[in-house]
Amino acid sequence: MKSLSLVAVLRLGLFQGCLGCLAVIFSGLLNRIMISELAFPGLLVGGALAFEQFVAPARVLFGQISDAHPLWGRHRLPYIWLGTLLFCGFAVGSVPLIFHVGRLLEAGDKGPLGFAIAALCGLFALYGLSVSLATTPYLALVIDRTSESERPRAVGVIWCMLTVGIVIGAILIAISLRSLDGVTDPAVLEPVLLRFMARVAVVVMALTLLATWGMDTPQTTAADGQGQRREDSITLPQAWALITSSRQVLVFFAFLICFTLGLFLQDPILESYGAQVFAMPIAATASLNAFWGVGTLLGLLLAGLWLVPRLGKLASARLGSQLIVATLGLLLLCGFSGNASALKGVLLLFGLAAGIGTNSALVLMLDLTLPQAAGTFVGVWGLAQALSRALGKVIGGGLLDLGRWLQTTAGLGQDPFPAYALVLLVEMVVALLALVLLARVNLRQFREDTGRTLSKVLALELG
Repeated sequence: MKSLSLVAVLRLGLFQGCLGCLAVIFSGLLNRIMISELAFPGLLVGGALAFEQFVAPARVLFGQISDAHPLWGRHRLPYIWLGTLLFCGFAVGSVPLIFHVGRLLEAGDKGPLGFAIAALCGLFALYGLSVSLATTPYLALVIDRTSESERPRAVGVIWCMLTVGIVIGAILIAISLRSLDGVTDPAVLEPVLLRFMARVAVVVMALTLLATWGMDTPQTTAADGQGQRREDSITLPQAWALITSSRQVLVFFAFLICFTLGLFLQDPILESYGAQVFAMPIAATASLNAFWGVGTLLGLLLAGLWLVPRLGKLASARLGSQLIVATLGLLLLCGFSGNASALKGVLLLFGLAAGIGTNSALVLMLDLTLPQAAGTFVGVWGLAQALSRALGKVIGGGLLDLGRWLQTTAGLGQDPFPAYALVLLVEMVVALLALVLLARVNLRQFREDTGRTLSKVLALELG
């Protein structure tokens, strides 16, 4: 199969852009609506949204399925399209269900409320399964279509597209929902948000088809060439043996969890932070994601074009992690001022640090993915990131509630800042732990261990 041209990489990146746009809506807009406008407890918001990532173990299964069971002669595209169709439908369905839970919360009817909360958690779990079904074959497709030398460029461009999608999503929210500034009446909010989500879903489905059409050519048994065993042959028990037999895999898995937590622990409370500490309206808090996104885009480009080629993957990932710790400290400090302009500036810097760290970590992640087991390793790395995003939502929302409870118990008044400060402080500690784990990653040892294990796993099956 021919390598991807820059135009083809940009087209393939449209799918990542769509995911970025939806991420803004779920992690930003809906979080803010639930916490600030509908008065959901932070733990409920974080816990419900975390179900999107609690189903992350399915990523390994979906990677295996797309490897071993092509549909209509294709390993990747049918799964990407089916997953996208499903998560678009669940995204639209989330809006009326969220407002139904809000009405039950206000009424205090505990029986129906329990069922409604369970349904909300289930819907987000189904949304997460659908995203996993689409994104795991998508990342495997990127590996299928690129050589090791081409991969850093492709990763940089595709993740830039993810960030562009975040920025565009934030701008769309700010423009489309400007009429909701100052509005807190659920009867007004619900129909506007439902129409907005439906339009976004239609555009996402259309762009996904445009992005991926023709990217996955039909596979034949001869495609594997020299009789080399592909990942199609690896069963789930063998995949588990491959993962757990190497200490280096487990160390890198733990690093990805802490690194992602260090980026996203504030995710469920960021827009509420802007709303309650900085007194920003809905459209203004949506723009926070744009500042973060622009910074991330600059960081991705800086890392991909300059830092990683000069410093190397590990050193660049270390630098990115260090900058994340520093900018989280600034994000905490600017809360003392309550200055919205300072918050936007710090989020730009935080995005820059996130972009540098993300590009470096992703290139390192794909570099530590054996071609003979691409689907398996993509599923494992996706599992680490998804679990940490889930933990981030639960812990972030729970820490906010804990901070408020401690503040009330200690009689420290009604200032909203201390509870948010607790979340950011814990996030800094986790980012520091990611640095410690990164220092224990040994690239040469990783490849030797996993290569030996893969050969042993396949030899056992042949025997």
